[in-house]
Amino acid sequence: MVEKSQREKRNFALPIAIMFALFFMIAFVTGYQNPLGSVIEKMSNGNKLMSQLGTFANFIAYAFMGYPAGILLQNKGFRITALWAVTIGFIGVAITYISGFIGDDAVAVTIYLVGAFVAGFSMCLLNSVVNPLLNSLGSTPKQGNQLVQFGGSFNSLGATLAPVIVGGLLGGAASTISSANPVFYLAMAIFAAAFLVLYFSKLPESPDLGKKKEKIKVAKAFAYTNFTFGVLAIFCYVGLEVGIANWTLQYLEKSPDVISNNIMESAAIAGTVVGIYWLLMLIGRFLGGVIGGKISSRAMLTVAALGVMALIAVGIFTSETIVDFIGFSSAEFSFGVVKIPLNAVFFVLCGFFASVMWGAIFNLSVTGLGKYTAVASGIFMVMVCGGGVFPAIQSLIASNSIIASFWVPFCLAAYICIYALFLSRPKNTEGLPEEPEILN
Repeated sequence: MVEKSQREKRNFALPIAIMFALFFMIAFVTGYQNPLGSVIEKMSNGNKLMSQLGTFANFIAYAFMGYPAGILLQNKGFRITALWAVTIGFIGVAITYISGFIGDDAVAVTIYLVGAFVAGFSMCLLNSVVNPLLNSLGSTPKQGNQLVQFGGSFNSLGATLAPVIVGGLLGGAASTISSANPVFYLAMAIFAAAFLVLYFSKLPESPDLGKKKEKIKVAKAFAYTNFTFGVLAIFCYVGLEVGIANWTLQYLEKSPDVISNNIMESAAIAGTVVGIYWLLMLIGRFLGGVIGGKISSRAMLTVAALGVMALIAVGIFTSETIVDFIGFSSAEFSFGVVKIPLNAVFFVLCGFFASVMWGAIFNLSVTGLGKYTAVASGIFMVMVCGGGVFPAIQSLIASNSIIASFWVPFCLAAYICIYALFLSRPKNTEGLPEEPEILN
């Protein structure tokens, strides 16, 4: 009772604000890989798979760093882990920036991919911090989900701005990485500022941090079936989220109708339209935060998965009729009306429903894990590599038909729906106790 009353008296406004800012950084640094993919494709003689390698390198880093991130979080706490994350992020962006000054295209692309890979380590560490901390700051599971959803709104803001800004800077004729140098300057400045703020801030930590404690076996977390199936759900979700955005952008950039019916450059149009996808995710996550304390994560996730499935199916079977949509002029740096295929509109609308999936899956998956939550968060981060794996799989189908490749995220949404309805109910196979984690 004493711990609970002390918790209620504490003001968590500052740590929540810091976590929201880190959520923004995760999306912005991850998001600029997508429009830069078109430049990498040009530098690689039009290979479609190469357009996804920056995203792949960024996300595959989670497979290497996910588990160590959970161990670091468990042993060093939120603040130290976050400081390491922003330092590594600065280094990753700096490597990407340097690649723009290399004359040999093959070498430049290689260095660029190294930078994306290193930046992926940073994104993994940041995700390991922000999700469990925000989820734990809620006094109930519903409020934990609510905070993660609000944080996701800032994540979506970063994802919205990345393709719009980079698409506008690059334009359709850009063929060098250095065209995006202003973005790299901004990202490095944000990381430097974040380091200073974190260094002089105090984040709430587990009361057991720094104490000698039992070695927690990773396998024990998998005794909870809601976590085991949730790990696969996160793997599918990140692949779905990134795959829809990346291949909608590629589809629009290469669509003859987009190129012939607009006076604006196709790269700028595609960047803005995909920016709307992330903007809808921002709106969805904000609404998810508003209602997250009133409805269950299970109900929220079910509706979201069904919505994505319906929109993808309609988009696949809809003819490529040209319609007016919101666009962006890189020459005038202003928004206006552009013409794009109608099926792309349905793909963009998926962002609204996909927005709440991450928070809901995370919340359902860690329910009842207690002391296993930190290591479970690390395992979650390993599975974020789905954001690199599934878009690459889509590229194999997209070589024949980009539209047909959207069956991949449709199938991923179908599994998430099954998880929400049947596989997410808390249950453990070894009779382990449910021990809600409490921060002091």
